[in-house]
Amino acid sequence: MAHDDAPFVLELVNTEGWLRFIGDRGVRNVADATRYLENGSIASHARHGFGGYHVARRSDLAPLGTCTLLQREHLDDVDLGFAFLPQFSGQGYALEATSAVIAHARGDLRLPRLCGITQPENIQSIRLLEKLEFRFTRLVQLTPNAVALRLYTRELSPP
Repeated sequence: MAHDDAPFVLELVNTEGWLRFIGDRGVRNVADATRYLENGSIASHARHGFGGYHVARRSDLAPLGTCTLLQREHLDDVDLGFAFLPQFSGQGYALEATSAVIAHARGDLRLPRLCGITQPENIQSIRLLEKLEFRFTRLVQLTPNAVALRLYTRELSPP
């Protein structure tokens, strides 16, 4: 993800699915989206060597969504995240993109394990994590008053 992605990020983080399952990030205009990218994905890439990855359709480079590797303060393992525009849901893009990011985590980054978190009612994300061979581990709260999330983990064998 880069500064040029700000208009796309503005659209993505304000979709019904993002707001319902990830949360309102207060991104209301392109300037907010630029700050969101700078403080999130761009900072993560600088600090950890990984962060958010822009997912685009091969045929025309239309932005579809994002896959991320996040080092969260309250999780032991790097978190695999993903979000797609609703019009691209159910077409296999999320499976293809997350599989590529997992291969990158295993091969290039040499991460031993990944986790994924999701709200218990986010059935699409749960199905994708299970298809990717993540296994439910336990419920977690990222902050004391936060909703309990389902934590999934997957061991990554060396390539």
